[in-house]
Amino acid sequence: MPLRIRYRRTRGRRLRRLFHATLALVAALCAAAVVAYHLTTIPQPHPETVTQSTVFLDAGGAYLGRRGPVDRQDVPLSAVPRHVQEAVIAAENRSFRTDSGISPRALARATLAALTGGDPQGGSTITQQYVKNALLSPERSLSRKAREALIAVKLDRTRAKDEILEGYLNTVYFGRGAAGIQSAARNYFGVDARDLTVAQGAALASIVNIPSYYEKAGSDPRVTAKLRYRWEWVLDAMAAGGSITDGQRAAARFPAFRFYPPGETEGQRQYLIDVAAREAADRLGMTEDQLASGGYSVTTTFDLAAQDRAAQLVGEHPGGKGVRVHTAVVGVVPGDGAVRLLYGGSDYARQPFNDAVSGAVEAGTALEPFRGVRGAGEPLGALLRTAAPTPLRLAAAYAAVAADGGYATPYTVARVTREGRTVYRARPEVRSVLDEKEAEAAGARSEAGPVPVAAGSAGAKAFGTDGAGGGITRRTVWATGYDGRLALTVALFADRVRAAGGGNGATVPAQLPNEPSPTGFAQRVAAGIWEAATAGGGPKGTAEKDRKEDAEKDGEEGDR
Repeated sequence: MPLRIRYRRTRGRRLRRLFHATLALVAALCAAAVVAYHLTTIPQPHPETVTQSTVFLDAGGAYLGRRGPVDRQDVPLSAVPRHVQEAVIAAENRSFRTDSGISPRALARATLAALTGGDPQGGSTITQQYVKNALLSPERSLSRKAREALIAVKLDRTRAKDEILEGYLNTVYFGRGAAGIQSAARNYFGVDARDLTVAQGAALASIVNIPSYYEKAGSDPRVTAKLRYRWEWVLDAMAAGGSITDGQRAAARFPAFRFYPPGETEGQRQYLIDVAAREAADRLGMTEDQLASGGYSVTTTFDLAAQDRAAQLVGEHPGGKGVRVHTAVVGVVPGDGAVRLLYGGSDYARQPFNDAVSGAVEAGTALEPFRGVRGAGEPLGALLRTAAPTPLRLAAAYAAVAADGGYATPYTVARVTREGRTVYRARPEVRSVLDEKEAEAAGARSEAGPVPVAAGSAGAKAFGTDGAGGGITRRTVWATGYDGRLALTVALFADRVRAAGGGNGATVPAQLPNEPSPTGFAQRVAAGIWEAATAGGGPKGTAEKDRKEDAEKDGEEGDR
């Protein structure tokens, strides 16, 4: 029989066999998928994705900086505005609320690329991205992609969509070293996630696409222009989907970003964080490493505006030939101990040594107003026996004079919270070290006390100024002033590199340069800082203020 005729007669049988074989293969694959699904377990998140940083805030809640291996802090989904959630969904996975956790089309593209050796394909759902970033290793392979899909489907079937979105928002990378929406909000806009506007939320959602590129938004015009185009696209999608109104879309303006990389003031603030981290760890009974990775929020006593004003004024000193001038500034609230200012150096990267906390002021006339005091209580008594007190201890002594003899132990940590719960709140430690008459006499001798109302504004504040050294050349100069709101001390001293052969850039004390006049400079710095620190009624005792607000704050934290 001719081959052609035989082929026609057997074609039906062969098609049936192929059909049955295909059904068997599909059934086998389905059975394998079902078995694989049931055998698949949802892994625990990687340790690095659950490690959080600890952030530090000034007394008013302004962001100072962070400590920790990863810049990340978890926040509940309720702390992320709905418009921010919808912006991320519009940018990354518009079917998130209704899909099964995977995108079959994206999976097919990724599989084809893996089999043919093509470029890696994106287009994963939010659930898949969360699985990939937080639960699996970063390797790229077909088996890993299959496992990612299985876990994504199982996660979608066993967890609420809001729970998945919360995990994603707390782990996705936004650039600038920020993992998670809370750190991103602070790095890009200097606000908490709960305070993000529609425009800011859409900008962060746009960044997720290529975070390492978009992190320069605001400082690189080309990057900024490209991000703005994507930002417009995200807002249009939100308006089309009904997550924002047409009015909100029309009112949205491209937001201003914090400059990146950060400037020198960021390095200066590390002095503040150093001191506060040490104190917070001590109060919580843990190491600084444990604090840094614990996801705490540390509210300090510092006034960031006054601190930045101090940095500006101190930076105007030109120094001298071969001589480096050090300026330390300390401001303490009398009768409370809250440290409002602690200027320890111009740049932490070049000089980690904190002049305000560890620098030495040659006693000289700095303690002269206390010489007539008999039987001063501790720790003032120990201070009077010290040949070179630190600027912090000196400011605390004059704060005791301002508080009619009540010495308040200086502190820099007002409150520590974790996941919205207060775990530590400062309480002032005050003891009587002088009687009222002795305090009044010491104040009169210092000539640094309150100025009568008729004398003028804060800019006319009188500062007791003197120093140690001979003639017009001084080794140390200090200026101090106080009233019931603040005790402020500015101290200047200098060093120079030891002569050749002295060893590895070691420094030795030096005389302060005469131009500009050290005493005049100290007074100008003190007056400028005083005006900034006492504007609007002056600083209040942090612990006292917190006691009054305890009930209200604890109620808010319970709601969170």
